[in-house]
Amino acid sequence: MIGYAVGYGNVWRFPYLAYKNGGGAFLIPYTLMLALAGIPMFFLESSFGQFASLGPVAVWKAVPMFQGLGISMVILIAISNISYSVILAHSLYYLFSSFQSPLPWADCFSWWGADETCSRTPKDPLCNLTLDHGYFEIVNTTWLHVNNETCPNGSEIYVPHQGPSEQYWDKVVLRRTSSIDETGEVVWHLALCLFLARLIVGAALSKGIKSSGKVVYFTATFPYVVLIILLIRGLTLEGAYKGIEFYIGSQSDFSKLADAEVWKDAATQIFFSISVGWGSLIALSSYNKFHNNCCTDTIIVCVANCATSVFAGFAIFSVLGHMAHVQDKPVPEVVQSGFGLVFIAYPEALSHLPWAPLWSILFFLMLFTLGADTQFGSFETITTALLDKYPKFLRSRRLYLTTGLCFVFYFLGLLFVTEAGIYWLNLVDYFCTGWIVIITALLELIGINWIYGMNRFIKDIEMMIGKRTWIFWLWWRACWMFISPCLLTKISAACTSAPDWGPYLKQHKGERYCYRLRT
Repeated sequence: MIGYAVGYGNVWRFPYLAYKNGGGAFLIPYTLMLALAGIPMFFLESSFGQFASLGPVAVWKAVPMFQGLGISMVILIAISNISYSVILAHSLYYLFSSFQSPLPWADCFSWWGADETCSRTPKDPLCNLTLDHGYFEIVNTTWLHVNNETCPNGSEIYVPHQGPSEQYWDKVVLRRTSSIDETGEVVWHLALCLFLARLIVGAALSKGIKSSGKVVYFTATFPYVVLIILLIRGLTLEGAYKGIEFYIGSQSDFSKLADAEVWKDAATQIFFSISVGWGSLIALSSYNKFHNNCCTDTIIVCVANCATSVFAGFAIFSVLGHMAHVQDKPVPEVVQSGFGLVFIAYPEALSHLPWAPLWSILFFLMLFTLGADTQFGSFETITTALLDKYPKFLRSRRLYLTTGLCFVFYFLGLLFVTEAGIYWLNLVDYFCTGWIVIITALLELIGINWIYGMNRFIKDIEMMIGKRTWIFWLWWRACWMFISPCLLTKISAACTSAPDWGPYLKQHKGERYCYRLRT
């Protein structure tokens, strides 16, 4: 469960959110949301799955009218599994590319197609200067200095500029088209990496939880080893303190706690970080022994997951601080989130280090293991649901089921490795695997606590972990009945009320517009 819960969001989303929302001050709403929504939901799902020993669909025999909710969870996790595996393909491609010296994205090399807009440093703007007799002449800043001239406001011409790591990501890895309308061809090097990722995941799950449980001893612990190595290396770099300061140090802004957006970011990050609402926790806990103490498991997994997020931020921002120092830029100018952080900003920062290929190999191997763990959990959720539905036919044919699903998901995932694949990935991520999960979790609370009955559910849990005092249950009752439903309702309303957010996904004049526009 730790391997499943700890994923890309801990590395590429939390550090950016902490920096954006007040640095160290962000830990206050983050910790409160963990206690008020994250831990109660995690305990509810793991207890539900462990008591029934069934997957996310069959478990709703307890409340038959909610079996459609279980089917929704399986559909969501299937869509997530298909799209998520493409990030594994990206990580594998960068991993293989790291066995080169110098790294291919370290500079604007012509052999991979860098064009005239590629530069490690921003190009000076040109000036559309008006001369005598009304003539115009475009000059550079050097000419202006030599001739003691200044550029009038409004006449600057900014030359398009992309760093080598950004051009490598767009031109080589993605071969990005100009918009989602231009699907283009399948990018075959990504298709092969996607096939290899599916092969590795399928092999690890060939015997279900018995085989993946052994593999995860490596894939769940290796990222921690790499993060420790990267943190030690990062802290020894010149300028690392700048990154740490902007992450969680003296730059903390407690005034941002008055901003509702900060609390919403904290709640959504907690919610998606510990993976509640997908049905995976129900499926994984269904393999527990009946008398396993799932309450203790809940505390361990949630605290380990959130501590990993905080720890990863130090490793990431120490290196980004060094990059800002080398390029003589403020830290905010080199900080990005999501794909921009792990496939553009951080690889570029690693390329400045001595022994750059070694650090790059470790980083992308860590990314792959982070993603593989999550794939194990999501894939096991789907197979568990099918095994519960057709036990007599499928239980003796588990290997064939796993192989068949891997091939089906591979071919469905080919859309995401076309030249417009990154646009589809952003589209699916927002509309299919985003705020909808909050709705499923809210319905879970309604189904279990208000229809199945909270008192009956508590008796079921006590049958597994033993009797507890009324003081022990007071907190869980308050969270399950009132606090968590109110929080989830508020979050879902905030996530769905933003007008004019749409899939305006296109690339124009060297700039990437992959954002939900409010204009």
